[in-house]
Amino acid sequence: MKGDRISLLLFIVFMLCLPMGVMAQLLDPVTYEIKQAPEEVAAGEIFSIQVEATIEGEWHLYSVNNDPADGPYPTQFSSGRTNLLLAGAVQETEPTIVFDPNFQTELGWHAKSALFTIPLAFHPELTGNQKIVLDVLYQVCDDISCLPPKTKTIDAEIRLQGDPEPSLLFASFGPLDSSDLTGESGSDSASDSDSESSLDSSSGSDRDTPFTLTSSSDIASDNIWSFLWLAILAGFAAILTPCVFPLIPLTVSYFSADANRNNGSPWIQALIFGLSIVFIFTLLGGLLSLILGVSGVSQFASNPYVNTFIGLIFILFAMSMLGMFELRLPYQVTNWLNKKSNDSGGSIGTLFMALTVSAVSFSCTAPFIGAVLAATTSGEWFTPMIGMIGFSAALSSPFVLFAMFPNWLQRLPKSGSWMNAVKSVLAFIILAASIKFLANADIIFGWGFISRPLGIAAWITFFFLAGLYILGMYGLHGEKRPDSITAGRVMLSIPFFLFSFYLFPGLMGANLGFWDAYLPSRQVNEVSLIQSLGRYAGTGGALESNEGAWSSSYDASVTSAIENNQPVFIDFTGYTCTNCKAMEANVFPDPKVQELFAQMEKVKLYTDGGADAEKNQTFQFELTGTLALPTYAIVDPQTGQVLDQLIGYTKTTDFEAFLQQGLDRHREWNKP
Repeated sequence: MKGDRISLLLFIVFMLCLPMGVMAQLLDPVTYEIKQAPEEVAAGEIFSIQVEATIEGEWHLYSVNNDPADGPYPTQFSSGRTNLLLAGAVQETEPTIVFDPNFQTELGWHAKSALFTIPLAFHPELTGNQKIVLDVLYQVCDDISCLPPKTKTIDAEIRLQGDPEPSLLFASFGPLDSSDLTGESGSDSASDSDSESSLDSSSGSDRDTPFTLTSSSDIASDNIWSFLWLAILAGFAAILTPCVFPLIPLTVSYFSADANRNNGSPWIQALIFGLSIVFIFTLLGGLLSLILGVSGVSQFASNPYVNTFIGLIFILFAMSMLGMFELRLPYQVTNWLNKKSNDSGGSIGTLFMALTVSAVSFSCTAPFIGAVLAATTSGEWFTPMIGMIGFSAALSSPFVLFAMFPNWLQRLPKSGSWMNAVKSVLAFIILAASIKFLANADIIFGWGFISRPLGIAAWITFFFLAGLYILGMYGLHGEKRPDSITAGRVMLSIPFFLFSFYLFPGLMGANLGFWDAYLPSRQVNEVSLIQSLGRYAGTGGALESNEGAWSSSYDASVTSAIENNQPVFIDFTGYTCTNCKAMEANVFPDPKVQELFAQMEKVKLYTDGGADAEKNQTFQFELTGTLALPTYAIVDPQTGQVLDQLIGYTKTTDFEAFLQQGLDRHREWNKP
């Protein structure tokens, strides 16, 4: 029996580690090798290299000629260095044109292998030994799923001899970095710099930028950590619900009794239980990751039907938590699992106990699981797995800790009405969260039902009702009102009342800072009290003047920018993009940012909704090499050159530096 427990424990640990190990292998099914490159070329001469891609298994690599609007990333070669230029279109072996079931369209792809011919030219001022350093951005899929886009760096040595050839397009090169004039050492330095750049820095066009664009890797990392903390907090909150909290002493008692019966250790049983819980929920997240795939998460976020579904599910969960009805799995399932855990005993019994706890607690944990999985709409393809790992680790932690230290059970508060109170308060918060998803769907469909004032009014109502409930002004779940209002109730209700009063100015058009990102977007035709008073005073509202400064046409902005000798600032944004709204509410109004904006022609392009969404999305990818939102690009209107770009939410000071750098580069680019 002891050997069985150890074997099962090792099996569970292995299963938990297996997805990571397998995924690590699957993330890299393509290798690139330079098959042919000249050893010597004349300085400034156009030459070609051949790169062979070897593709493992059933994966396929997408053609360089695919339209990015069709879904997957086409294979792209680029150089972010000032001394090396792509001197023409990349040629490839004939791709197979087939119907791709992942994207429901005909696409060109390569299976097993592909050969790419890439025309290149070094800066004409360079001579001596140099290093060819290219970045290749690519994506692979099979018949079931896709892997996320990946960037690899390939390099080769070459020697430049003789005087520069005058036949090259010298004007295509930007100013040459001094580090690029140092031969091999300079090339190595540049190579190191390139290896640290984001995949989103690579351009979708044939002409490379001579600038190092702003990286978003730190921002993406911050978003992942923020999401993980959200999932962990949801797990701890679920512990306090009446479906989970009473199970802690019962489950720990089961561990102790089973350990005495089988001469085992209760903490080993608890560890197996905790790992089983993590495995069960992580499996759920893994299935969602597999279903959504790499491109599905972003499409999931902007799909109005998905947003409507999530909003209605949140309302359903909230009504259940308020006691209107109960959501639970069929009793036959829970009874069967409970019988299996009692009959089996040992490690097998503990595994069934984990399944039983997961099933019994479903009515309380389901809203939290839904909230965590809904939050993955702004993340990467693997975000659901990370969320479920964090959620389940927090949820299972008290079971493991109290099994290891059973004396702590005496300090646990007794089960009682306080658990229903926690459940009800959380229901009001979930109702508030549902507004965000319903508003996303509303704005994409163009209905105009859920305006910003209506969303704020709903939030005020939900949080004010939660405060009144905590005070004991009314009861839920058949509760009776308390005879007196205690100091504890008053203290707990104050944050809810304060937040309700904080939201009131938003009804009159005031900026609500961080919270604006989670409320319905401002609309130009919305009328607030502040705007009305402004009209009577003879001055336009702040919203009108701010919105009026933004164009929705890139071509018109380019024309105006050329006339005024200004760069074009492009805001690739989305109706459902939380970080976009957070930037617009908290960073854009900054006086310094507004001062820098005044020196640019500003255009806002929506990529997740509206008549031009598909065109804007294609333009974003071709210009910036990414479909992430928000993406900000500063463009020279004369040449279409991207002077700088920034991806994701960032601090005001960093955004100011980004704008200033773009303006400086525009002045340098247009020196007489």
